Amino acid sequence: MLQEALREINRGIAEIIDSERIEKLLKEYFDEGKTYTVKAGFDPTAPDLHLGHTVLLNKLATFQKYGAKIQFLIGDFTAQIGDPTGKSATRKTLSAADIVENAKSYKEQVFKILDESKTEVVFNSEWINPLGAAGMLSLTTTYNVARMLERDDFDKRYKNGTSISISEFIYPLLQGYDSVHLKSDIEVGGTDQKFNLLMGRHLQRAYEIGKEQSVLMMPILEGLDGVQKMSKSLNNYIGVADEPNDMFGKILSISDELMWRYYELLSTASLDEIEALKAGVQDGSLHPKTVKENLALEITARFHSQSQADDAKAEFEKVHSKSQIPTEIEEFSSDEEIWIAQALVDCNLEPSTSQARRDIKQGAVKIDQVKISDIQLQLSTGEYILQVGKRKFAKLKVN
Repeated sequence: MLQEALREINRGIAEIIDSERIEKLLKEYFDEGKTYTVKAGFDPTAPDLHLGHTVLLNKLATFQKYGAKIQFLIGDFTAQIGDPTGKSATRKTLSAADIVENAKSYKEQVFKILDESKTEVVFNSEWINPLGAAGMLSLTTTYNVARMLERDDFDKRYKNGTSISISEFIYPLLQGYDSVHLKSDIEVGGTDQKFNLLMGRHLQRAYEIGKEQSVLMMPILEGLDGVQKMSKSLNNYIGVADEPNDMFGKILSISDELMWRYYELLSTASLDEIEALKAGVQDGSLHPKTVKENLALEITARFHSQSQADDAKAEFEKVHSKSQIPTEIEEFSSDEEIWIAQALVDCNLEPSTSQARRDIKQGAVKIDQVKISDIQLQLSTGEYILQVGKRKFAKLKVN
């Protein structure tokens, strides 16, 4: 069992610091039933999580299978500063109301992956607020400016003459102090968080709490383009709160190569099961589309239900395999004749008329399932089914 647990915990990881301690904690669990704590922090800077965030959640769920109590930390205090990791400028601060609302949304979403009975949800304002001025000053004495400027993003900004606020220097200290207060045994985070994660080890040592947390880092999940990291700002993400049809369709849109990356980091299938799927694709006994559909079904069912996932698959096949129109389409209306590019924008199918013109020229726009090429087309009285690409539909009634 120990070797199986280590194999699953090591699955898909980018780096581990102090793996010996992790093995010791697991051995104590199997031999003595002794539990241990694994911390992961999330700043509630947006209302919804995407699948990139769930890479960490999946790893936490794996630890729960092997005796861990998860410390799911919502950084309601640190979110007011904003994590400077990877940022080329100081981030805007969030309002208290936004933080509270986003934190509530996070709690609702994470338990679709984590076992609530083995999870402690904590907010770092609970121990950072009581620190006060004296405690905060004491915290700042544990690290120096020269070491802080060794961080790659701070180093670049300093050399470029870009502003770095004092609060941004304090952010890693606060994240590290979370590990002091919680006495975490392990902390899990992305590779971009390495500096902050190691700060937890440093401060546990400085505050002499009797342990130094192990650090496990997960890779950053690529978005739908297979190149850049999954991000809402890049519009290449799959949201945890996406509708079942959208979620299913987006997963099917990824490349066959990226599919295996998603299987490793997002699926609950075992490593042996994934290897069997790869062998089946290689020898031709399994079609890549079938394997990808199974992944889409699994993930859609996780965040919705099995029946909704099955319905999404049926709807996808109806629209894409049989070239039919979706069962449910959002309806819009216009009180006068309207230019096609403007119609596509008004129906939320395009972000701008310039993008609409480009898509028309590239043959990506259909009216009533017929491709159009006239970028000057005017839609007069009547009803139209507008379509952009394979997944975007709208019904427009021109009065």
